[in-house]
Amino acid sequence: MKNKKIIKKNFEFQEIISKQEFYRNSSFVIYYTKNDKEYFRYGISVGKKLGNAVMRNKIKRQIRMMIQNQIKTSFEFSYDIIIIARNRMMQNSFDQNQKELKKLIVKFLK
Repeated sequence: MKNKKIIKKNFEFQEIISKQEFYRNSSFVIYYTKNDKEYFRYGISVGKKLGNAVMRNKIKRQIRMMIQNQIKTSFEFSYDIIIIARNRMMQNSFDQNQKELKKLIVKFLK
């Protein structure tokens, strides 16, 4: 079964980022745009400056877990969001990163 809630295509990432609507803090940047679907979708981006492939995949897994814990993918809003990890994320613990992502999500939902 294909997961419809994940953004994977490069052109979709570029389209969302080009709208220039975002929130940021020291660990994350969240770009967002309204979509025409009845559910929200998310994409995760981790740059090559953050480490080798193993480290980048670990960061992506952690962000996915944070999203599952906080957003629960059952929101009734229809947005596409892109979460970009920043260097500061590597220095913080998982709990600190989760709190920072939650703060951004709260800003985004208001």
